[in-house]
Amino acid sequence: MTNPDTPPSLLGVFAHPDDESLLAGGVLARHAGAGARTGVVTATWTPGSRRIPELADALAVLGAGEPRLLGYADARNPASAPDGAERLVDAPLDEAIGRLVAHIREFRPDIVLAHDCVGQLTGHPDHRRAHQITLLAVEAAPVAALYPESGEPWRPAALYAATHSASGAGPLGDLLRTVGKDVIAVPDTQVTTTVDAGPWTAVKWRAILAHRGEVAATRPLPGLLARLPRTEREAIIRLEQFTRLTPGPVPADPYRLTR
Repeated sequence: MTNPDTPPSLLGVFAHPDDESLLAGGVLARHAGAGARTGVVTATWTPGSRRIPELADALAVLGAGEPRLLGYADARNPASAPDGAERLVDAPLDEAIGRLVAHIREFRPDIVLAHDCVGQLTGHPDHRRAHQITLLAVEAAPVAALYPESGEPWRPAALYAATHSASGAGPLGDLLRTVGKDVIAVPDTQVTTTVDAGPWTAVKWRAILAHRGEVAATRPLPGLLARLPRTEREAIIRLEQFTRLTPGPVPADPYRLTR
């Protein structure tokens, strides 16, 4: 039975290393700090690629355990799969769903966190594909007849998509436009939960910094954030927005995701 004094367990499913820290680092740090189980499944970059040790360091900062990998390649980076793995966007849908169902059934989360349908930030095709796979895997995980080889059925209580609203993405959009990018935002009405991650921004920032290759580069968001004054950076990373994608009442407490 879940301890009512402990926040529900979270399993994040994100496309790339650093998505977990940028999009939900505050929520993950908050839940882990309160004693909840937290974990992250990363869809692209495979064992032996340069970003997996960085991912492991970021997850250690957030208290989210060891990397859990689907084992696919990034759509835009061949170096993501030195073992020659298939790109996530090219992988058979049924196969990818089965791999994620296995992680959900093994971890048994109360809440799953995912990308939104527009592939927030820049609309990366891996973000959109990861969103599709997560929706279908959450639906399949409690059905015993589906993927019986992937463990005992489990039904998460809720599924949330990390997102950016039109009004909430202002400073972030301005930052990304400096390198020719835009935030693909959703209408404000689609945001059901806004988290002020202020108390956990220091932990979140350490997790972002663990992605050293992205911090050192000029165009990725970690590198852009690293070159900002601290006050401007914290104003951007403290806001985390989510859309609840499963039926039921919307949580009233803006500081945590609940069942």
